[in-house]
Amino acid sequence: MGTMVARLWASFDARMPSVAEQWKIHASEYYAPKNFNFWYFFGSLAMLVLVIQIVSGIFLTMYYKPDAGLAFGSVEYIMRDVPFGWLLRYIHSTGASAFFVVVYLHMFRAMLYGSYREPRELIWIFGVLIYLTLMGEAFFGYLLPWGQMSYWGAQVIVNLFGTVPFIGSDLALWIRGDYVVSDATLNRFFALHVIALPLVLLGLVVAHILALHDVGSNNPDGVEIKKLKDANGRPLDGIPFHPYYTVKDLLGAVVFLAIFCIVMFFVPEMGGYFLEYNNFIPADPLKTPEHIAPVWYFTPYYSILRAVPPLFNSQFPGVLAMGVATLVLFFLPWLDRSPVKSIRYRGVLYKSWLAAFVVVFVILGYLGTENTNVWGQFPVSDDSFLGRNIVDTKDVATWVARVCTVVYFLFFILMPWYTARDKVQPVPERVTA
Repeated sequence: MGTMVARLWASFDARMPSVAEQWKIHASEYYAPKNFNFWYFFGSLAMLVLVIQIVSGIFLTMYYKPDAGLAFGSVEYIMRDVPFGWLLRYIHSTGASAFFVVVYLHMFRAMLYGSYREPRELIWIFGVLIYLTLMGEAFFGYLLPWGQMSYWGAQVIVNLFGTVPFIGSDLALWIRGDYVVSDATLNRFFALHVIALPLVLLGLVVAHILALHDVGSNNPDGVEIKKLKDANGRPLDGIPFHPYYTVKDLLGAVVFLAIFCIVMFFVPEMGGYFLEYNNFIPADPLKTPEHIAPVWYFTPYYSILRAVPPLFNSQFPGVLAMGVATLVLFFLPWLDRSPVKSIRYRGVLYKSWLAAFVVVFVILGYLGTENTNVWGQFPVSDDSFLGRNIVDTKDVATWVARVCTVVYFLFFILMPWYTARDKVQPVPERVTA
């Protein structure tokens, strides 16, 4: 029996790219820096969440009905009548937010250690494309439950495309497939969410990993380990990815899944951030919810949109700013002029600007989740000394968002200046522990 299996495997291996050879290239003989730290968990965790989303999504599509009259009822059927259907739905909804958590942390690690710098520009570009595809995937999937927030959120976001000069109305009509969000919209969003974008996402992930393994991984020191090799051509500061980092990533996956399960079983709505309460109400085109806002992972860009004043009663400047805020990420490898990669050896200028960027991104995200009342006016106050009323017309949240938006863009615009003039420390030739 063993001989027969060995023959079958040898026959298969001879007619396909060698599995053993690929295993050596990408795992057992792929040398990674020996000084990986906590921040290097999130790439493998993103892969894990991708698998979770695909598997749970497959099972959900077995019961979901992409029909405007049946969609909400099919979700309720999954939650109430399908064996463990509630578990499938909560796995998928929690996984959507978990995906963005690990991707944001993964991107932040790249900004910490300069993982977008030469020779890894293509890895970063593929990563940003994955991020944008993931945003599209989340947006198209958000409509599928056909709840109040799903319906009106999609209505608002699609209408933003209508602000584009000259082609806006036709573009919005093409995206919706109808003059309003309707059954046609639901069907095309379902097809894009379940088939088209997952295929694009998988292709980009493969390209991202192949590009990474071709040039090698970065590390917290920013030292290229391929420069120093032993007599056998193995990096002196590298260790095989398997078994060392497969075991380490397995430990990270166990901790992550424990946190994932706590959220999924005990707080799947996460106070309305993961699953909005209005989405448990069937979509009603005749009743607009009091507060319409995107899911938390879109809210920084939503705040940028609201922070930019309309021009000639058009919201297009805000839409343009929101688009530029994401597209500017592509240019990060060429904006950074520092002679060093890692934040360990950078000066106070880059550290300060990166800290400011993180702070304003979090503030923008928070403001985007808040009720529109927060963006309102101060109340009228009585000035007894002057004997008259003073109306303070400052819109606090709007101005905070505008300041944060300016800082967000200045982080990128001024990067060539402050990275070139930053006082850096000498980088060691070998990686440090």
